[in-house]
Amino acid sequence: MLRSTLLAASRSRGVRRLVEANPLTKPVVARFVAGTTPEDAVRATRALRDQNMYVTLDHLGEDTLAAQQAADTVRAYQQMLQVLSAEGLADRAEVSVKLSAVGQFLPADGEKIALDNARLICEAAAAAGTTVTLDMEDHTTTDSTLGILRDLRVDFPWVGAVLQAYLHRTEQDCRDLAGEGSRVRLCKGAYSEPASVAYQDKAEVDRSYVRCLKILMEGDGYPMVASHDPRMVAIAADLAARSGRSADSYEFQMLYGIRAEEQKRIASEGNKLRVYVAYGDEWYGYFMRRLAERPANLVFFLRSLLSQN
Repeated sequence: MLRSTLLAASRSRGVRRLVEANPLTKPVVARFVAGTTPEDAVRATRALRDQNMYVTLDHLGEDTLAAQQAADTVRAYQQMLQVLSAEGLADRAEVSVKLSAVGQFLPADGEKIALDNARLICEAAAAAGTTVTLDMEDHTTTDSTLGILRDLRVDFPWVGAVLQAYLHRTEQDCRDLAGEGSRVRLCKGAYSEPASVAYQDKAEVDRSYVRCLKILMEGDGYPMVASHDPRMVAIAADLAARSGRSADSYEFQMLYGIRAEEQKRIASEGNKLRVYVAYGDEWYGYFMRRLAERPANLVFFLRSLLSQN
């Protein structure tokens, strides 16, 4: 119930105004969000690079309902990719893009606009010498996102996809996307979904995650294991070994600010570890989903607020 309440709050304009107006919130948000500017994102990227980690950068923003706002998001990604190239960080950092931020929900031709905008970002990534991963949002966008992915991969076969293990459909999606050259980030899922399309019990989600992970590890693609769960990390390593995978044929992914010491440990053991680094002014929805994912995050948030009073 707590998780569903927090996820509902992530879509509430009223709660958003209250949280954003509280001056005590921002120091806590800094744990999960690298900052608001490209300079902040580059600083975080460089620090993680120096710890032998990789990065995927998310310019925060979603549910864009204005074409100009979508175009501004595209320019922000283009500028970031140019900076990554100029700073010599493109071999360590890629970008993650939410299609809703580049026009997917626009009332007229939203999918076409999102495809065209995503193509511009992919062109900038190719010029910089790095890659793009399309983030997945709630289940109503899955078919649209995978359709845009297929179109993009005609010219940019390295575009990554995200699949969410809590959806009933995901095992089949993993089979469809486990081919040679395909990059797939497997996560558990961070949105509030109905029982008709998603597993509701944590144990069921975990079992689905393992089944999906097995499909990806036995396939010919490049699995990206997005989980902070120590059991899933251990299972992924075991499945990779059983499948005869080398350390450079898959990677682990974790969120900025969560289990930082574990990230260092995984990277220090010769594994490829990529950190999902979010930055930008539109941090509210992302921040609330991080609180909903793990009770420990909410406890940390509340303790931090109390300690500042």
